[in-house]
Amino acid sequence: MHTPCNALVVPARLAHPVHIKAVELDTTTLQRVANGEVGVIAGRAWHVYLDSEANRMAAQNLRAEVLIRETGINVEETLHGTALFLGHGCSGEEADVPRHLIRLAEQLFDMPLAA
Repeated sequence: MHTPCNALVVPARLAHPVHIKAVELDTTTLQRVANGEVGVIAGRAWHVYLDSEANRMAAQNLRAEVLIRETGINVEETLHGTALFLGHGCSGEEADVPRHLIRLAEQLFDMPLAA
């Protein structure tokens, strides 16, 4: 059984809000988020799961691109579909999304995400 983690969910469609969601991660869950093969982009204290196939049928995820770039990571490819941000835990385990990433998303997208 996997322990749920609080993830920052950044949907591709602008009509869907960026939000925090408790998720139990396993391969099936990640493939559902990515709509196929799962890719990872890693930062210092976080990583994001997304569609590695850059499925052109999925909407471009401009908000995820902006958030990743604002952390100092250069994204060379266009991102598509939902992005799921998490933190790095001990021994390579998943952890809650770091608070500083939540604050950055709140500032960038002008929306409160956490209580």
